[in-house]
Amino acid sequence: MISTKSTMPVTSSATKALRVSKKKKVFNARRKGDQESAIKDLKKLIKEGKIKEAEKMLPTVYKAIDKAVKIKFIKKNAGARYKSRITLFLNKAKAGKK
Repeated sequence: MISTKSTMPVTSSATKALRVSKKKKVFNARRKGDQESAIKDLKKLIKEGKIKEAEKMLPTVYKAIDKAVKIKFIKKNAGARYKSRITLFLNKAKAGKK
């Protein structure tokens, strides 16, 4: 029977790979949190009808997405898709408010 528990690395290269992956996990978690919270905050502002504040926050959201793309946390086209959809959401809200 194969054990489902993770085992300790045997070789030195496996030890290093484990160390690197733990370090990467911290960076990825931070980047994911920044991106998700920025998008969530922007959507919240739009739903509350605070369009001017949402427009001011848009560059912050773009920055978070671009950083996620830069460290290859998300792919380039995925980042472009996120930015496009956020902008579309904002533009629809602006058009609806007029």
